Amino acid sequence: MPLIDMPLEKLKVYTPALTRRKDFATFWAGVTRAALKQPLRATLTPEKYPAKGVRVSAASYDGFECGRVAGWLLEPERPGRYPALVVYHGYSGCSPCVFNLLLWALQGFVVLAVDCRGQNGRSTDAAAYPEGHRPGYMTAGILDKNAYYYRYVYADGVRAVELAASLESVDPHRIGVTGVSQGGGLALAAAALAPDRVKFAAPCVPYLCHYRRAVDIAEYPYREIADYLRAWPQRYDRVMETLSYFDNMNLAGRIRGRVLISVGLCDLICPPSTIFAVINRMKCKREVVVYPCSGHEENDDWRERLFGFMMAGLGSA
Repeated sequence: MPLIDMPLEKLKVYTPALTRRKDFATFWAGVTRAALKQPLRATLTPEKYPAKGVRVSAASYDGFECGRVAGWLLEPERPGRYPALVVYHGYSGCSPCVFNLLLWALQGFVVLAVDCRGQNGRSTDAAAYPEGHRPGYMTAGILDKNAYYYRYVYADGVRAVELAASLESVDPHRIGVTGVSQGGGLALAAAALAPDRVKFAAPCVPYLCHYRRAVDIAEYPYREIADYLRAWPQRYDRVMETLSYFDNMNLAGRIRGRVLISVGLCDLICPPSTIFAVINRMKCKREVVVYPCSGHEENDDWRERLFGFMMAGLGSA
């Protein structure tokens, strides 16, 4: 195994200082309050799909403050109250296709998979950012926590959980979240910002963790931030202040649900130290799956563990 970061014994105790500002809790209380107060104005449009026992709909709802978030909703055909799984996707991608979500619906889950605003799905981003930014999304609005791209995305993710909870087919006390990379980071954020809703979270090699170290050692897409700071070195402290509000390391202590989380020790995109910085700040029950020879990837072992975790926690009730 090539050593691309700290040895595992050091990772297990790696606890860098939190970077939260004094108004961190107040900031997120205001954002989540506004996100929950804003009407969802959801639409569910039935789609023809050749799967027995499952209803498929194209879902959409208003994005936080602006834009429209789109995704897929899968529901068991039989009437009832089912557990729900909200699925977030990786950076610059889109939600999984219906086929890749069918397993969950066939096993009695309602599945809501959503596209991040402005990325490679059907969601729109109507936010006006104060200045230009590097190609990608990591530096859009990065000089102001109230204008930063991920303020909108995190709030959109909370609203996705709320949409799931509002459905007649969903038991609102049995909601889980999952995703890979950026999707894993959004699952962590949703679990932290909607702790009363999210009972189980399963982030795989999560992104959006321990920004200071990630900017120092990680590859793309964290390199977008480093490239921005190479052009604007005088803005380093201001950028890091903004990012501190969106760092899952600083949010981790708010999670109350159970967590299953994976780490690849050869991951150059989300280095293991950035993820362990989050794990070691969690106060909730958690299970850490370490893949010594894996990089930034989702593998079959993880898929099996994810399925067992959600079935045991949510599907058996």
